[in-house]
Amino acid sequence: MKRKLKVILLPVLILISGCSYQGPLAPDDSDPYEKTNRGIFEFNEDLDKAVLEPVADGYDVIIPEPVQSGFINFFNNAEYPITIVNLLLQGKPLESIEGLFRFTINSTIGLLGILDPASKMGLNANDEDFAQTLGVWGVDQGSYIMTPFLGPYTVRHGFGDLIDNVFNPISYIDNGVSRYGLKIIDKIQERSDLSALEDELYGSYDPYQYLRDSYIQNRNYKMNNGVTEEVDEFADIDFEDF
Repeated sequence: MKRKLKVILLPVLILISGCSYQGPLAPDDSDPYEKTNRGIFEFNEDLDKAVLEPVADGYDVIIPEPVQSGFINFFNNAEYPITIVNLLLQGKPLESIEGLFRFTINSTIGLLGILDPASKMGLNANDEDFAQTLGVWGVDQGSYIMTPFLGPYTVRHGFGDLIDNVFNPISYIDNGVSRYGLKIIDKIQERSDLSALEDELYGSYDPYQYLRDSYIQNRNYKMNNGVTEEVDEFADIDFEDF
């Protein structure tokens, strides 16, 4: 399961791995609040450059890559109950049971998910969230909204994300210092993972539109479980990252 990368502006950079736009993009009917969204985009961009980017750069210098990989595995595993529940809600009981086995093995033999023995045993990692479940139930994705600090959402994705947090075990850690400490490390790791992709975003003709279109394309890809009529340049990138 890839982690959700939703912190400030740059988590959506995980969506951007193809060629940059070379010209103006047509207006998008899914973005009726574009003027406001652009203002929030600029705010997030400035805040990222002032705070998150320097912190992430320092993190990369101090924390060795094997330790960072362990952090990624840990947070992937901690968030996996979200996928288990949503598989069940989408009418996929067998996949949900497989996910439960995967989570149990990685949480025990895998030392709380720091290691990933379940993958070596052939237990596949799925990637489902409640926004996808709502889509399966027929709920429209709604308007595109750029939020302060948290980055891009659609109405459906935003509501789904709130529900998903109910199933995140980290939210139930009694010790507030440990709970928020883990969340801070998670966000710094997410931002660190995006550093190599900055040039792709800012090298595009219009970074705001590139980010928006990449985000929506990725959400559609997830909604269709990877089934598309065209080759998707964002097929191997995901928010379950933000």
